[in-house]
Amino acid sequence: MKRIALTAALLSLAAPALAQTNVPESLFQTVGKRGGTLTLPLGASPQSFNYYAVLDNNAYTVLNNVFDRLITLDPYSNELFPQLAESWKFSADGKSVTLKLRKGVKWSDGKPFTADDVIFTLVDLASNTGLRANQAAVFTIGGQPLKFQKVDDLTVKVTAPKPYGAMLQALTFTPILPKHKLEKFSPLKNPDAFTKAWATNVDLDDVVGTGPFKLASYSVDQKVTLVRNPHSWRVDPKGQQLPYMDRLEYLIIKNPDAQIAQFRAGQLDSAPITGAQYPDLKRQEVAGAPFKVLRGVGLNNPPLHWGFNFDTKDPELKKAFSNVAFRRAMQMAVNRERIIDTVFNGLAGLPGHGTAPISEWYLNTKASLGKFDLKGAAAALDKLGYKDTNGNGVRNLSPRRELEFTLTYAADSSTIPATATIIQNDLKSIGVKVNLQGIQSSTVLPTALGGNFESILLAFGDQPDPQLRKDIWQPGGALNYWHPAVRPEKEGGTPVFSAMQPWEKEIYDIFAKAETLADQKARKNLYDRWQRLFAQNLPVIMLVKPDSVAVNHARLGNYFVKDNRILYSNFTVFEK
Repeated sequence: MKRIALTAALLSLAAPALAQTNVPESLFQTVGKRGGTLTLPLGASPQSFNYYAVLDNNAYTVLNNVFDRLITLDPYSNELFPQLAESWKFSADGKSVTLKLRKGVKWSDGKPFTADDVIFTLVDLASNTGLRANQAAVFTIGGQPLKFQKVDDLTVKVTAPKPYGAMLQALTFTPILPKHKLEKFSPLKNPDAFTKAWATNVDLDDVVGTGPFKLASYSVDQKVTLVRNPHSWRVDPKGQQLPYMDRLEYLIIKNPDAQIAQFRAGQLDSAPITGAQYPDLKRQEVAGAPFKVLRGVGLNNPPLHWGFNFDTKDPELKKAFSNVAFRRAMQMAVNRERIIDTVFNGLAGLPGHGTAPISEWYLNTKASLGKFDLKGAAAALDKLGYKDTNGNGVRNLSPRRELEFTLTYAADSSTIPATATIIQNDLKSIGVKVNLQGIQSSTVLPTALGGNFESILLAFGDQPDPQLRKDIWQPGGALNYWHPAVRPEKEGGTPVFSAMQPWEKEIYDIFAKAETLADQKARKNLYDRWQRLFAQNLPVIMLVKPDSVAVNHARLGNYFVKDNRILYSNFTVFEK
């Protein structure tokens, strides 16, 4: 519980004094040298260079090199670490925090970074429910928004109507964008027009950030190139300006096998790898190949889950999916051991119910995942009345139709299609017909949020604080896709409580109460209860949590494993 104690202490203390470097020391094995190009893969073309305009992990991968947050997390300890805010101090009542911004920071065009940029981002962008990628959920407590105030050019005050135990963690979500470049698009008055700003055909000199790199060129479906931000504020332990690399290139390679082929050919410096690719690459490393294969357990690796549409248009499927007894039968039919062994080649583990097993908030609910038991699943379906009445090997959902539904998944994933096939085959053996529907990974989340599915495989990342995922796990949240009937008519509005099942209402109340508490132990007790409710009622069925696995050329420094964590950043990696 070390980090919970630290978070509680932050309610009355300022951020700790920095060492000579102003980035986490955990990112350094050694001081590096400047020069060179780092080339990495990108699974698809970014949809935009406007962070708040799209829900697109490929865009975020690129833009996280361009924009900074006020506060970040140390990748080793997951503790809060200063970024654009160099220190902070809570009020005695825990309702407000005053942040002192880092002096001398400039945007990549040379303009000074000030509190005006912070207020613009927090008010006009992050809290703007008219923008697709808004973060209003984490900036709302008890149904009321946080207030953001400029104290002076280098001081910002954030105030909540009640004590907010995850206030600082919420600020780790939000990249700060330049007011002097984006204010003219009037995002509050005209959010639709704002989302068209900084499209991928924009003059890239117009996209400015405070991050270590800036955009230099983009070739559609081929490559995104970034170069060192000449005004980067980061320094290494010797005071040398970061990043070490002159250039950062992303080659757009959609197929995971093609990424490894490009790595072997020397076109990539590093790449994520699948369980199927791991053994051969590890053997080559041991035999003296000039690369390293790294494996670790990550907090944010997205665990895979299986969701059912409680409000699917088919009334008979809706009745089944919204019945926890049916979902429990489906959980018994999940062969996690086989998925881990054959799909991930052992490079995955059992997930938590909404929290990562390495998280300080984790409650051990592994036993609640249940054992693979097809006989038990079949018996549960029998008890529900779903029996094969005509002897054709498929159970009946009703006298006139079979128990049949569609499972939607990302066809271009390296692991999800095989997982879907295992589920399909095991359910077939107990008389449940599953039709597989593979779609592009970029369309899976929109499909889920649009309610255009019957069942679906999805991966959502864990976070260091459950409150940062309330838009997923709190019924009525913007990403709470499996029961759309409870979502408010407008984002940020009041959920439809009358549509909630009792356990959903209890989970809603848990998140509403936990966010108002400064007592971290009391918050932990509430989130423990939430995880038990999750395990008992299965809003979704958690499947597996992949390990972090990657391969990188041995010439890269500051890319390493420590205590089962893979540690690196694009601004501390260097050529030896």
